[in-house]
Amino acid sequence: MKLSHMLFILYLLIWIFLAYKPLYRDDWLLENIMVFIAVPIIIWADRRKPFSDMSGWMLFTFFVLHGIGAHYTYSEMPWFSPITDFFGFERNHYDRLIHFLFGFLLFIPFYELFSSFQKSKRQTLLFTFLFLCAASGIYEIIEWGATEITHPALGIAFLGIQGDLWDSQKDMLSAYAGSLLALLLWYPKIMHSNSIKEQLTA
Repeated sequence: MKLSHMLFILYLLIWIFLAYKPLYRDDWLLENIMVFIAVPIIIWADRRKPFSDMSGWMLFTFFVLHGIGAHYTYSEMPWFSPITDFFGFERNHYDRLIHFLFGFLLFIPFYELFSSFQKSKRQTLLFTFLFLCAASGIYEIIEWGATEITHPALGIAFLGIQGDLWDSQKDMLSAYAGSLLALLLWYPKIMHSNSIKEQLTA
């Protein structure tokens, strides 16, 4: 069995476990709207051109961490409470971490996806970076729109602003930082290699 298939099965089992008695059912459903959209696209992309094992692990890690956040809600993520207390933060920063990992962990999977459409490695790297930056901003709009349309009363809980009027902007900045870090880390390795496999394993 391919690693991607095993990771998908494992993720599905974890998702089912986390879907059982989430802290707030309506909030959990809203958090998973993008999952319902993204996972079929990932399956289609993998069948079209299989992701590398590294991308498989990156996708798995991101979606599992997102699932945990959806189960508890990002604002009340208990695993981050010790960090919040230790540093004296005024809010739970688990959502910031996930936005950062959105840019960092999804960079290589999307680079692999876009590399099948573009020949220039430099252009593909730049396009991947810009795409993730744009996707982060679009997600914030979709997040607000979905809340207004479906459950306006859940706005504060779902959006997780925790009293921060600049929450959306800071979330986007976190994603930009993660994507930029990934670009800086992978750029020299990818530019000096000849194939996707070599780029990710050299």
